[in-house]
Amino acid sequence: MINLKNTPHIQALLLLLIAMISIQSSGSLAKILFQQFPILTVSSLRLLLGSIILAVIFKIWKINFKQVRWKAIVSYGIALAGMNALFYLSIDRLPLGIAVSFEFIGPLSVALYYARQKFDFVWVGLAIVGLVLLFPFDQASQSLDPLGIAFALGAGVFWAIYIVAGQKPSGVSGNHTVCLGMFVGMLCLLPIALFTGMPASVFEPSNLIYFIALAVLASALPFSLEMIALRNLSALSFGTLMSVEPAIAALSGFVFLGEQLLWTQWLALTVIIVASIGCTVTTQKAKK
Repeated sequence: MINLKNTPHIQALLLLLIAMISIQSSGSLAKILFQQFPILTVSSLRLLLGSIILAVIFKIWKINFKQVRWKAIVSYGIALAGMNALFYLSIDRLPLGIAVSFEFIGPLSVALYYARQKFDFVWVGLAIVGLVLLFPFDQASQSLDPLGIAFALGAGVFWAIYIVAGQKPSGVSGNHTVCLGMFVGMLCLLPIALFTGMPASVFEPSNLIYFIALAVLASALPFSLEMIALRNLSALSFGTLMSVEPAIAALSGFVFLGEQLLWTQWLALTVIIVASIGCTVTTQKAKK
């Protein structure tokens, strides 16, 4: 039996998997909320409520703010805001799995940048093949929204920044880094959401419960778990393992939104998972 306490790498992998399932399942909930509320309202409230939840759970008032490295916190928070808002704008125009596939170019670039061993390039290359298969070529007659693609690519850029910024020392614990970063991200998005029009109905109890659920699934839970995982994973491992995200997103869209998958996309899920497992195994062997 594996003792997870003595295997921080495996523990990090499990936390990362839970985080990915949580955040991609929340994407389906967000798309449902888009039918009733402006996208930036959904995005900003996700960060606002998520940061409040984390502030209470992790007792933010106990932070020694003199030790906080605000440059790291602000860069992390801006990355969260950009990744959050642009991703939501993209899934409003694209199927969930396709949007995440374009967005994944960001972390994939990080993986390529840190690749050193020959097998690193094999696994990253296999992940690229999986992403290509995930793209619905058989539905080429149904053109994808160019603006939606641009939003997804922009989200990918911020995703890459998020990975790098999350590994920089912030002067406080990982949980407090996430909490402060989400506050910064919220401060970036909330003024824009208010300016463009935030309906007062979002604060009605019947609606607020859905936003709280979104905040937990899309922000508070996954960002906390990812921050812990980043401490025990290399940038290469984290970036390549995130290739599972498009697969989970496609499955979430299929289960919750009825977004159908092609046979090539089912094959893509297998290819991407194999690449993720391969990256993990070879990275671990290289450390021994």
